[in-house]
Amino acid sequence: MTDAFLVMLIEDNDDHAELIQRTLAQHSVSNRVLHVSDGEAALDYLFRRGHWADPSHSPRPSVVLLDLRLPRIDGLEVLKSIKQSADLRRIPVVVLTTSETERDVTRAYDNHANSYLVKPIGFEAFASLMNDVGTYWLSCNTRPVV
Repeated sequence: MTDAFLVMLIEDNDDHAELIQRTLAQHSVSNRVLHVSDGEAALDYLFRRGHWADPSHSPRPSVVLLDLRLPRIDGLEVLKSIKQSADLRRIPVVVLTTSETERDVTRAYDNHANSYLVKPIGFEAFASLMNDVGTYWLSCNTRPVV
């Protein structure tokens, strides 16, 4: 891996966010995780608004891990905004959520999600999933430059 790997984690549940960050760090999956806890902050970062206006402070993520149920702006709206942007659409977006409903899965893929994963219950299963996510998206997957 290179220092260019940045995972953007968009997750409002602090416990889930901590577990994801810790698991990625334990498995040497990512050099850096940027965590934001709501959809508005995520879009501000990605579209380089406000505090994030300087591109040197807002590098493009290698992958986005996106929860669906977010405050301020819903995860599906964040996904839609990313995939409608010519500057952002190539960034892989992995929906990582507790929702197993067919409606949510369909809507995510209709908005061009690159993957849809349901958070498993239990630390070991969750840690294993995050290791697999990191290995695939950051090591195995070939990405275009964004």
